[in-house]
Amino acid sequence: MSRPRYVLALDQGTTSTRCIVYDEQARPVGRAQREFPQHYPASGWVEHNAEDIWRDSLATARAAIDQSAVGIDAIAALGIANQRETTVVWDRASGNPIHRAIVWQDRRTADECARLQRDGADALVRSRTGLLLDPYFSATKLAWILDNVPRARDRADRGELAFGTIDSFLLWRLTAGKVHATDATNASRTLLFDIHRQQWDDELLRLFRIPRSVLPSVRDSSEFYGTSAPGLFEKSIPIAGMAGDQQAAFFGQACFEPGTAKSTYGTGCFMLLNTGDNAVASNNRLLTTVACRLNGRSTYALEGSIFVAGAAIKWLRDGLKHLVHAAQSDAMAESLRGNHGVYMVPAFVGLGAPHWKPDARGLICGLTLDVTGSHLVRAALEAVAYQTLDLCEAMARDGASRVRAIRVDGGMAANNWFCQFLADMLGACVERPRELETTALGAAFLAGLATGVWPDLGAIAASWTRSAEFAPRMPDSERTALIDGWRTAVRRTLME
Repeated sequence: MSRPRYVLALDQGTTSTRCIVYDEQARPVGRAQREFPQHYPASGWVEHNAEDIWRDSLATARAAIDQSAVGIDAIAALGIANQRETTVVWDRASGNPIHRAIVWQDRRTADECARLQRDGADALVRSRTGLLLDPYFSATKLAWILDNVPRARDRADRGELAFGTIDSFLLWRLTAGKVHATDATNASRTLLFDIHRQQWDDELLRLFRIPRSVLPSVRDSSEFYGTSAPGLFEKSIPIAGMAGDQQAAFFGQACFEPGTAKSTYGTGCFMLLNTGDNAVASNNRLLTTVACRLNGRSTYALEGSIFVAGAAIKWLRDGLKHLVHAAQSDAMAESLRGNHGVYMVPAFVGLGAPHWKPDARGLICGLTLDVTGSHLVRAALEAVAYQTLDLCEAMARDGASRVRAIRVDGGMAANNWFCQFLADMLGACVERPRELETTALGAAFLAGLATGVWPDLGAIAASWTRSAEFAPRMPDSERTALIDGWRTAVRRTLME
């Protein structure tokens, strides 16, 4: 009897959950996706119902397997990629969350982060975690839940509650509570994990007032975690890979060599540059993060995080009704001769790297009476390219090599106009892979690596296929003028 040769990837994102079945050539043979509600209970607050996420995860997994028609016996493993930093606390006895999940975009703990900065905690956090004191990360979200849900802190102290990012919560549910674990990439985004010693840090736990009893165990990104509980699928499936979504995309883009870079354009934009076994400390407010951990050995990356990318197009679609489908943005931008001096700084939930201004808010400038919805759409697309340039320049100031090529993925990477504009702004080639859903693909690679579907990293790298390349072609004078306009808009935003 032949061994299973397909892998199921569960890609749990910020606005939707998708599952994809891949064959051993890394080709998708079945997929399903569902969007789920977002909750905004106060200004700057963003929440998810974790039960919605669990329901959609299970439903899309079943649907993807059914659509693939390969049969449950052909599925070798399940890999999980997840929206990072989003924080869930649940009851260990029932498995039920005690509060809605607090999403990575949420800014409710900005004042607490500012207090910790004033108290001088930034240096400790930076040296141990590679991160900044910002409400983006999980620790202050977790502390907020423990402080604001009645009896939560007492129950946590008694060992009755469990904390996890979305990967941990899904793993718990998939294994019917038998496994409470996360991987090193997700742990590295909590502000509680020492990325050098690769363990939870007692001093950080005291700083954020987090009881160790709520924490999951930390494992490699590619290893056997457990099997799905009976009854969830026709047959139990080994769970063999987990990574935060950006690290999963990094793996799916086969960025295995130091100096390789990828940028994912989804709700936000996240650029990772492989720095090998060297955890480079940034002097330009970038993040030092675990890119993956295999066989107990960590690969590190410099990361720049942009909070709003595709979310700006979604806002123009759903909020202002300037387009019906996000895919229209390509033609709308292409229809214009220029940007008409219109700039959007999409700081709807603050500005990420390299500014890290949680209290910044969005700005549109350069408006005149002949500006149309197409100009606003183009400004939103341009803003993502400008912010990517800001990240590249910050990485260069940290001593990284100038980016000569960048591998892109995510929904916006399908937009040809955007990819060309990005190449023009970066002055570098933009490579788009055959499979744009590289977050899901990375989760599949990690699970398939642990179960022998792919024997090694070389086999995975050989499966990466480029579908398009965009070379810079804009005159330097035009590029310089556009960038100057962007920097003026950012200065105005930071002055507010």
